[in-house]
Amino acid sequence: MSDPATFDQRQRYTALMDVVRNRMTTRQFDENYVVPREHYELILEAARHAPSGANAQPWHYIVITKPELKKAIADYFVEEQHVRAKLKMKFPTPNYHGLETAPGLIVVASDFRWTRAFPVLMDGSELDRKYHENAERILLQSVAASTMSAHLAAAALGYNSWWVTAIGQEHAQNTLKPLLGVPADLAIIDIFCFGPAAKPPYKRWKKELAQIVSWDRFDMNNYLTLAQIDEWVREKRSQAMYRDESKVD
Repeated sequence: MSDPATFDQRQRYTALMDVVRNRMTTRQFDENYVVPREHYELILEAARHAPSGANAQPWHYIVITKPELKKAIADYFVEEQHVRAKLKMKFPTPNYHGLETAPGLIVVASDFRWTRAFPVLMDGSELDRKYHENAERILLQSVAASTMSAHLAAAALGYNSWWVTAIGQEHAQNTLKPLLGVPADLAIIDIFCFGPAAKPPYKRWKKELAQIVSWDRFDMNNYLTLAQIDEWVREKRSQAMYRDESKVD
């Protein structure tokens, strides 16, 4: 006879995985839908409970509801798309006009001064610089954990989402921070869009479990040379990004 506690744990896991597997990206939303305020709060309550280095919780969320702000954000990314095209990056960029169709749009910000909460020397030495590099990773991992919790909460509420991360450039910060009143000391890290999709979404390709897991030592069968990575970028990247997983070779 099964242990009732074990059975309950497996049920909870199954329910979680239903949410995880159905967190699917869309880049064109039903723009007529209005997100209830309660749903924003439920999503951000999940984000609030994420783990973080030193429990510093180095994140702040800005809920964007005004159509003119959504359009201005979308316009920035459309401009950036044109810059990439001129630079011949050959990156399969999505149609960023879809940002302004998102019923829910949340900007994720952080304050890198919170790296002081992590192991650093604060003496300006070369060793301190190395510790600060690690501290920045801790901060970004913390914000990513919080943002992912928000994504899963949105999926649990039946929404599709879009995780926009192409905002590390100084030009992006200089454009978007004044638009949203973000203090100079903070940085915009991500943009999180969610809502009902304008058309049925599809599941994108994922690596098999054996490709991403090793036991005790790294399995060299999963090691890729730089040439193999470049080949994947050249031949497979666009398929992995934009095709249904059943249609990716």
